[in-house]
Amino acid sequence: MGRYAIRRILEATALILVITMATFALISSAPGGPSILLDPNMTPEDTERLRTLYGLDRPIHEQYFRWLWQVLQGNLGFSLGVGRPVAELIAGALPATLLLSGLALLVAVLVAVPLGIVAAVRRNSWIDRTLTTVSFFGLSLPVFWYGLMLIIIFAVILRWLPAGGMFTPGNGSPLDLLLHLILPVIALSTSLMAELVRYTRSAMIGVLRQDYVRTARAKGVAENVVITRHAFRTAMIPVVTLLGLLIPRLIGGAAVTETVFTWPGMGRLAVSAAFNQDFPTIMGITLVISVTVVLSNLIVDLLYAKLDPRVSYR
Repeated sequence: MGRYAIRRILEATALILVITMATFALISSAPGGPSILLDPNMTPEDTERLRTLYGLDRPIHEQYFRWLWQVLQGNLGFSLGVGRPVAELIAGALPATLLLSGLALLVAVLVAVPLGIVAAVRRNSWIDRTLTTVSFFGLSLPVFWYGLMLIIIFAVILRWLPAGGMFTPGNGSPLDLLLHLILPVIALSTSLMAELVRYTRSAMIGVLRQDYVRTARAKGVAENVVITRHAFRTAMIPVVTLLGLLIPRLIGGAAVTETVFTWPGMGRLAVSAAFNQDFPTIMGITLVISVTVVLSNLIVDLLYAKLDPRVSYR
């Protein structure tokens, strides 16, 4: 397990380097350059001075290795849009994104996994057909559509919940934060729940057909014990795999959700940086998201050994 973990960490490090190199090359080749250089009030001398200050006049590979060296020293650079350290901007936005994404994932797992098990146990019943239809509907529509519908219904028409933001001005209480979280968490977790219900149902149906499950039932083991102790653990292996694949989608969905609900997180910061072609901020966000996704997938891989002792790593 230890050697496997080390090998996976080395592979993950190489993958992060490839991602940052590709991102750097793409944003550096974007036409126009950073929006700060397009200010009509600046003289050509001012523009050239800024290009020299930020190293934009150097070859792309030299700019990349200069950025990488600064990162290794703990410096993510300065934002070209707001003139503040990128690390400071990310530190301010990351907790909001982790809170929103973590809650959405938690809600999705707590709701979808039991529903998927119920659908598998009651296969071909009205409950199964209803859950299958609802999950298909949940997968068919994009995250921003759910966000807009929730805002129109619960914020504009019913006026039960706030339409956006993280706090009401002048009110920073936990209850106020919770009220602001409800709609974006529902919007972000809906498609995740739909996919988890379908995967859990399929995995459970496959396991419930196995011989060892039939043997347990033939021995008179109670049905709830068969499902929870014999079938559930095996069925969770493909579901955990899916969770690893859903995390990049969760982060992408968080960017859309944060924009729709004006949630002050990493996604909203990334969208703003992309519009301004704020290279240092885009690279900093790319690095943080890459590390988060790669680490989450590494954790998912290591969980296999806990879920299924037959799995071995070399």
